[in-house]
Amino acid sequence: MKGLLLKDWYMMKMYCKSYHFIAVVFVALSLVSNGNMFFVFYPCLLCGMIPVNLLGYDERSRWMQYSGTMPYTKAQIVSGKYVIGLLAQLTILLVMGVAQAVKMMIAGNFVLGEFVVLVLLMLIVSTLTSSIPLPFIFKLGVEKGRTAYYVMIGFVCGASVLASSLFEGYFGTDIKPNLVLAILAVVGIGIYIFSWYMSIVFYKKREIQ
Repeated sequence: MKGLLLKDWYMMKMYCKSYHFIAVVFVALSLVSNGNMFFVFYPCLLCGMIPVNLLGYDERSRWMQYSGTMPYTKAQIVSGKYVIGLLAQLTILLVMGVAQAVKMMIAGNFVLGEFVVLVLLMLIVSTLTSSIPLPFIFKLGVEKGRTAYYVMIGFVCGASVLASSLFEGYFGTDIKPNLVLAILAVVGIGIYIFSWYMSIVFYKKREIQ
């Protein structure tokens, strides 16, 4: 398992360099924008899609076939993608969370409740961006499963518009941390775990050619 994570880490450093640049740009834009949540959510979506792109490189290099000669189970191969995706999501969640907290403090409008709302929304977006496409991709392959990727693009755009309307100007007072939002965050994590399980089930049944 450690070897699989190292492989994906090296691939991410080699092929996802542009992601780092885009993430930095959007973090900076989120600091200077006033109420546009797209700049906050897009890096979360971007990191959530890293496992999808790594799977694409795996398929093009025929790693999926080669991995059958190595002492890794299909469950471990799937788990490697979910773990590397989770690490990327938690990293951007931490970076964006710190950036937005600093912005709120500098503006003099830091409210813990509103900050928690933002973090929970980012958590929901980041988990769903991986959870929805990956089972389709492990079942059908990257090309056929890519439709789920476009669904997630539409999701984050819609979510950013909705969040921008809910946060008046910059973090308005329309929504507060509540049981519903907490349940949604838990559901997002639950969907991620369920997606992980279904990906293992689908990949075990898939014939790699």
